[in-house]
Amino acid sequence: MTVWFRLFLMMVLQVAIWGAWQPKLFPYMSMLGFSAGEQGLVGTSWGIAAIVGIFFSNQFADRTFAAERFLAASHAIGGLCLLGTAYSTSFLPFFLFYLGYSLVYVPTLSVANSMAFANLPHPARQFGSVRMGGTIGWVIASWPFILLLGADADGSEVRTIFLVGALLSFAMAAYSLTLPHTPPRTGGGIDRLAWRRAASMLRTPFIGVLFLVTLIDAVVHNGYFVMADAFLTERVGIAGNLSMVVLSLGQVAEILTMLILGRVLAALGWRPVLIIGILGHAARFLVFAFLPDSVPTIVAVQLLHGICYAFFFATVYIFVDEAFPEDVRSSAQGLFNFLILGAGMVVASFLFPWLMSQLTIETAEGRATDYQALFLIPSALAMVGALLLLVAFRPPSARPLAARGETSSQSPTPPGDLP
Repeated sequence: MTVWFRLFLMMVLQVAIWGAWQPKLFPYMSMLGFSAGEQGLVGTSWGIAAIVGIFFSNQFADRTFAAERFLAASHAIGGLCLLGTAYSTSFLPFFLFYLGYSLVYVPTLSVANSMAFANLPHPARQFGSVRMGGTIGWVIASWPFILLLGADADGSEVRTIFLVGALLSFAMAAYSLTLPHTPPRTGGGIDRLAWRRAASMLRTPFIGVLFLVTLIDAVVHNGYFVMADAFLTERVGIAGNLSMVVLSLGQVAEILTMLILGRVLAALGWRPVLIIGILGHAARFLVFAFLPDSVPTIVAVQLLHGICYAFFFATVYIFVDEAFPEDVRSSAQGLFNFLILGAGMVVASFLFPWLMSQLTIETAEGRATDYQALFLIPSALAMVGALLLLVAFRPPSARPLAARGETSSQSPTPPGDLP
């Protein structure tokens, strides 16, 4: 078995764990009767873990533990926490188990990336194909639920999302011990103040604008995962055991879109591609708002996820790698990753459950949510972000280095993980 394939399979398992529970997390909490505020608190777990991860995985774990052992221990503990989450039906134990899981899982995202870069013979060329295993893992994780859930699954059935996640986590823990030995990095070449210098560059106007727009887009993106499953099952009428498969079509499109991203960036440049990416969110939510009765259209529009992810988030990671000095690139990626995996998720976890509660009323047929009004809000946020890019994002170079016939001074920094 080649090193490439071993690392590819690592990414499949790594992200499949996440994909098993993420799409139905918020609908499940609603089934348990958690309030919008309680759901928001659960959502903060990922943000807390993202903050801890910036310092723990980058400043401590990388220099203290062999990567494969860190992954094995973290996923073993994470599997136990997911089991606890599955069998917790009241808020406090659910929150504590989920927080524990988040704290051990989030740092593994960057450690897995670091392991791939440390062991690939040609990381600049090979990392993208290895990371694609994560996207495939997310898709694969959706399919067992066709059999595990019923069309009108209730909470006792939906909790299997955590049981499947736990099984995958234990499998990843065992598999991690078979990965290439990756010893901890020595501290000599690590600048502990690099993140401060990276943060100081946010005062540069075009970087500051991109930072703000990335936060806006992260809120909109995470809001999609908060609201989409409930919308598909409650309003569109897609069976509960098929909704995750429908959502996974976006990850299939992501694979295809990533294959053309380089050519599109070279042809259009940074700003148009970023604007197209964020407007992809606006288009998807507008379709949700105005065409909820057209099931084929709702299913087809999931394919826009590829544009939303590749044209914005992947482009941001590439841009940061070129815009920041070589010695602070890793820290700069961490700052933007904090927005995407941390702050954006925290804001979305509070904002959208609250909006859903405000726009839901009791009718003779049961509870009904005004999804049209709801989806106009993230659409408007995405449009504001696109307008900011159009008016205020003025990078010194319109296109990537490769499109200008130049070469970067180092291999790209590993991007963060997003569904």
